[in-house]
Amino acid sequence: MMGGMAGPEGTQQPVRQAQAVTRPRRPGGAADDAAARALELCGDPSVDEVRLPSRPESAATARRLAQSVAQGAWGLNTQLTEFAVLLVSELVGNAVRHTGARTFGLRMARRRGWIRVEVRDPSRGLPCLLPVREMDTSGRGLFLVDKLADRWGVDLLPRGKCTWFEMRVPER
Repeated sequence: MMGGMAGPEGTQQPVRQAQAVTRPRRPGGAADDAAARALELCGDPSVDEVRLPSRPESAATARRLAQSVAQGAWGLNTQLTEFAVLLVSELVGNAVRHTGARTFGLRMARRRGWIRVEVRDPSRGLPCLLPVREMDTSGRGLFLVDKLADRWGVDLLPRGKCTWFEMRVPER
């Protein structure tokens, strides 16, 4: 896709976009098909940051991408995959709900014994871990991240922040 950036002598320079990666599909029904389709359409967040519009429906896309990477590419077990998908949904929900940004970025990485998921947005406002009461109907996102992730945090960037979590996983 050509962007609006002028190159040498006024020529248009291509804007880098995440490339779709096609992976073999595992048998698993419609949910796996939807996850594979999301990966093909949006790109692979384990290869390059995937930018998504800051809209509530992007949480579903981010969940599908996380499922496709965690289960399909990394072969994580069902429980770890479900936890990772849930926590992605919570971080994305916070980015959509609280930052006022047009887009956010999703990135996933695996290293020996760990996975790391990052959600980047242009806001420098820090998320707050609030106490949760039994009858609360909202505000549980970071509480869940704090309980299910082995580590989590926020890194301030020159233009925004990166909210991340890490989970221990079996080595390959």
